Amino acid sequence: MRLYAMSLKIRSEIAMLESQFNELKSLHSGPVLKRRGFMLGSLSAGFAVSVTPTGALLAQTITTDSSGLEVGEIKIKTSDGDMPGYYAKPAGKSNCATVVVVHEIFGVHEHIRDVCRRFAKAGLMAVAPELFARQGDVSKMTSVPEILSTVVMKVPDAQVMSDLDATLKWATAQGGSVEKIGITGFCWGGRITWMYSAYNSNIKSGVAWYGRLTDPQTAMTPSHPQLIAHELNCPVLGLYGGADAGISQNSIEDMRTRLTLADKAGQASAFVVYPDTPHAFHADYRPSYRKGPAEDAWLRCLAWFKKNGLV
Repeated sequence: MRLYAMSLKIRSEIAMLESQFNELKSLHSGPVLKRRGFMLGSLSAGFAVSVTPTGALLAQTITTDSSGLEVGEIKIKTSDGDMPGYYAKPAGKSNCATVVVVHEIFGVHEHIRDVCRRFAKAGLMAVAPELFARQGDVSKMTSVPEILSTVVMKVPDAQVMSDLDATLKWATAQGGSVEKIGITGFCWGGRITWMYSAYNSNIKSGVAWYGRLTDPQTAMTPSHPQLIAHELNCPVLGLYGGADAGISQNSIEDMRTRLTLADKAGQASAFVVYPDTPHAFHADYRPSYRKGPAEDAWLRCLAWFKKNGLV
């Protein structure tokens, strides 16, 4: 097992054992030591308040209908409870290739659910787990700093990797392919796409949308994409903006270099950088949306999955 995956699996197992120990201990010492459950039991309707405070949508906001699809909210069984999520798949179709959709810092709000329906229209089963459900409902928080400090910075990578494993277990139990599995994610989810592609050897293809490639190492995030470039289990396509204020072009070039020095999966990975394009250019419900790059990137995403056997 590769070092990154081994490290996080050990962390996840230790955390689970600690939770079980604390739960047993709480039977004797009162409720203070009881393990944390899920704060969010179901998905919130609509879009995240912090980016659509009035509920008004922009002219370019895409709405994908569910005709010809099976869609709905789901419960994903994890080691410490049920995690809410959303899925979409072609109606009546079994053994679909599966793509896990990893949300931005705004959780599984309407935009992410719409992206799942877009994948389903292309013939895939798309599943989006609410990976912040233990920490709170980010869709109701009114500012990005609040989301980052209250939720995002408290979500450990080991927990995320374990939850994504649980998501794939749910998908395969519902008829998703056990062999054709991909992952994609946006912003925070873009980073997770790189990380999970190094963690799970069953992933066949990844598409990372403007996810950070480097950051300070912390107890919650002990590694980052640049550090695990040589451990990728599958080719990853990075879709980035040339005018992204939060992701430097130097970090992209550094990642390119690391990938060329990696093994087969790393060398088969690629970047597309759109000039004069900001962060979150695919988010059609926000002013950052750029129609040309977003449409081109979506076609490249589907083509990448097809190239790697998913579509």
